[in-house]
Amino acid sequence: MKLKIWFLETRPQFLLLSVVLAFLGTCMAWYDGAFHLGHAILAFIGLLLCHISINVLNDYFDYRSGIDLKTRRTPFSGGSGFLPAASLKPEHVLWFGLACFLLAVPIGIYFVLVSGWLLLPLLVIAAVCILLYTPLLTKLGWPEWSPGVGLGALPILGAYFVQTGEYTIPAIVASIASGILVHNLLLLNEFPDTEADKTAGRKTLPITLGKARASIVYSVLTGLVYLWIVAWVAAGLMPAFCLIALLTLPFAIRAIQGALKYQDESKLMPAMANNVLVVLLTQLLLGIGYILAGAF
Repeated sequence: MKLKIWFLETRPQFLLLSVVLAFLGTCMAWYDGAFHLGHAILAFIGLLLCHISINVLNDYFDYRSGIDLKTRRTPFSGGSGFLPAASLKPEHVLWFGLACFLLAVPIGIYFVLVSGWLLLPLLVIAAVCILLYTPLLTKLGWPEWSPGVGLGALPILGAYFVQTGEYTIPAIVASIASGILVHNLLLLNEFPDTEADKTAGRKTLPITLGKARASIVYSVLTGLVYLWIVAWVAAGLMPAFCLIALLTLPFAIRAIQGALKYQDESKLMPAMANNVLVVLLTQLLLGIGYILAGAF
């Protein structure tokens, strides 16, 4: 039973994001003629450990700040609930989160040595996003950039770099779409927690802008993802097969409609579910697009 609790503490339902990030970055590298299965697997393990570390440390700091004692948990927000329920000890959760981060460090060092020193700045920025997101960055007025960068754009570039040993303009272009998607994943999930977040001094966009303006920001950025893909396909920096990612547009429209009606929980919860589908499936389809482009 205890092992199951520790597994659930990682919030495994959110770890699917790491799967699609590693997949997309690796598919982009394969499209450009570089693929090493061992490096792909090792990079995924490193990313997964970092993602678990983020989830667990977020749970710890939210409990210590009192946020988890005030939020109403939903399938998409509010923490795991194990610390408020006293199922796990806070200090054990802290050490678990730090241990996952430390286990990822040797993987990062290995890739710096075998793939190139240009990977190091990316890893340093990612480490800052992991360790400082909840205790510091959430209090600075626009924290959503941190997961957008650290758990969106950088994993794509990292998975690409460990295969190719370089960054390219097309890879950066593709990573920005992922960054926006993950930024929006956090943004919409913050809506139910605004009152609890205020008590701990957080300054998320729904707090600093207000939910009405934050819902507009979410909607504009969601639409921008699709325009971004179409524009760069037209410019020749993304393969035409990547247009299959537009298949998620109906989910995005439903997410936007629900976000703009955030006052109605019966609309907001389905919007959050559709937002998750947009984030995961858009990146999955982009990866498939690169595979199809390389195959044909």
